[in-house]
Amino acid sequence: MRGRNIFLLLLVAGMGLFAWRNWAVFSEEKSLSLFFTQITAPFGLLMLSIMAVLVLIYFLYTVGLEAAALLEIKKYARELLAARKLADEAEASRFSELKKWLEGELSTLKAQSPAGLEARLQEVLARIDRVEQELREDIERAGNTLAAYIGELEDQLTGQDRHPPPR
Repeated sequence: MRGRNIFLLLLVAGMGLFAWRNWAVFSEEKSLSLFFTQITAPFGLLMLSIMAVLVLIYFLYTVGLEAAALLEIKKYARELLAARKLADEAEASRFSELKKWLEGELSTLKAQSPAGLEARLQEVLARIDRVEQELREDIERAGNTLAAYIGELEDQLTGQDRHPPPR
């Protein structure tokens, strides 16, 4: 429970205790003006009823916000899972392509002479390094995106804004 909810709950409990201790005054009927007409009603009970309705509206609003946040988190989790699955499939296809390419290169290397073999080997190593660097960059980008989504969700859950709008 958040601090403001606990404070509000303690405030309502204090007001209830106050009303209980002064029930005779709260239930005393008074003449009340409603601009166009006058009625006789217990003013204290009327004010307590208005306060109870406002507290109920506040709690319903809070519950609605929490439910909306949970639904949004669930949506983001589904999107994240789909993106992760897509990234895994892309990575798997890259590896299968790399395996096919390496098998082809190895068969070509076996057929070549030893002098050309050294040059081809350097070429293959350079390509492998480039593919490895690209893979690392992709993984880093995916990690940054995931961290950003998690940070955004955390901000929404805690109700904090890490980056206040510029003035």
